[in-house]
Amino acid sequence: MPDRTLLGRGDPIRLERVVEALPPGFDLLRAEARAEGHRHLERLAEEWSAHTMRFDREGEASLAARLDADLVGIGGLTIDPSQAGALRMRRFHVGKSVRRNGTGRAIAEKLLAHARASGRLVTVNAAAVGSESFWQSLGFISELRNGHTHVILEIPGLGR
Repeated sequence: MPDRTLLGRGDPIRLERVVEALPPGFDLLRAEARAEGHRHLERLAEEWSAHTMRFDREGEASLAARLDADLVGIGGLTIDPSQAGALRMRRFHVGKSVRRNGTGRAIAEKLLAHARASGRLVTVNAAAVGSESFWQSLGFISELRNGHTHVILEIPGLGR
């Protein structure tokens, strides 16, 4: 059963686990990201098709966010390829029409709760211009090493 989170306007956002296939509406979200100059959803589609990234290893997860029937966001956690024992936020994208309404925060907080349950440190590569403040608002701090730009010092209930 999907989680429902109420956003600022009272619109319900549904968070759904991505398991068997990329969610319906993914191609529209991918096209939007590509038009904005971002290739991370292209890489996600390629990696999904090649079975190299399915968010199915221990501690990993991927979530899709829906507003009504529309896919409005996606994001995931994978095992960090550069820092032993850590997870990395990956392939995170929120549709332009719903940015700054809590969709990204809902996805990130649910993934951080998942990370807390696994007891792992979480990193992110905040490559998109302007995304640093979003990640910092969640508790991530700047740390340029091991292929990431930020690390969360303390996930409530986990510590570092």
